[in-house]
Amino acid sequence: MSYTISEVAKMMGIKPSALRYYDKEDLLPDVKRVNGIRIFEDKDFGWLRVLSCLKNTGMPISKIKKYVQLAQLGDESLEERYELIKEQRENVQKQIDQLNYYMQELDYKDWYYQTAIKYGSEEVVKSKIHYASMEPDKIPKLDDELEVTKH
Repeated sequence: MSYTISEVAKMMGIKPSALRYYDKEDLLPDVKRVNGIRIFEDKDFGWLRVLSCLKNTGMPISKIKKYVQLAQLGDESLEERYELIKEQRENVQKQIDQLNYYMQELDYKDWYYQTAIKYGSEEVVKSKIHYASMEPDKIPKLDDELEVTKH
């Protein structure tokens, strides 16, 4: 089946101008043109998913271009392409680790406020907490230990 740039953009959730930019940057080397109009086919979607993935995980356009150029070389560039993907996976893993770190802090704050609301005061929670590092706060088992009444 064939698709216009507008149809593909809608399917990908991006603007047609983004696909035009990809084309201008030579990131769509196998997309057909008929009378100057880009025609996408089913076979192009795998490539579009890879481009979207690389872009959305923060790979710079210069590296995406390099990946595209290497892909056009075929099997002789397998190791170089693998190294680019491996490096990007490491970058994404670092992002995930950082987000998990932040999520621990948000989980703690969620617990903190729920507990303070439950007891009617954050002083109850603060009295049981010791701040001594930049590591995310740990949720203590205060419910069992708190022997206070609601204010």
